[in-house]
Amino acid sequence: MPDESIVTFRFQADKLLPNNPELPAVLYKGALQDQPDTAEQVFNNNGWKNSWVNGVFSYHHYHSNVHEVLGVMSGSARLQLGGDAGSTVQVMAGDVLVLPAGTAHKRLSATEDFRVAGAYPGGADYNTRRATPADFAAALPEIREVPHPDSDPVYGKEGPLLRLWT
Repeated sequence: MPDESIVTFRFQADKLLPNNPELPAVLYKGALQDQPDTAEQVFNNNGWKNSWVNGVFSYHHYHSNVHEVLGVMSGSARLQLGGDAGSTVQVMAGDVLVLPAGTAHKRLSATEDFRVAGAYPGGADYNTRRATPADFAAALPEIREVPHPDSDPVYGKEGPLLRLWT
């Protein structure tokens, strides 16, 4: 994958959303553009399991106990990453977004056919936390304990995620 197809985002904590100051969120533009409907299988084949297919919540949320990959299978959407002071990204079928533990995300708008596949390294169970003081306090020690994945969800053992998250 050419490096110009990779976009990284770094977010700091605010008073309600921890984000992940150590690891960047990573957007692989068009990584699966030839077969976006295979996202779930590609992730599973690369060790990112406990997968699902649905959409993205319309409120800020994050997973403090695991990293998450989202692959756009159809349609397009505007997502907000990192909370209100974060970044807005436009994603479309074939794009893949890797969110380190703690990274806030929500759907701002989407086409009717917007569907994503989500998965987690090693098939880990995930929690869902929201922008509340109690969740923020509980999340901070959890995020520090999340191990780095063994493989990139799209490119496997030699993928760019492993270099970006060194």
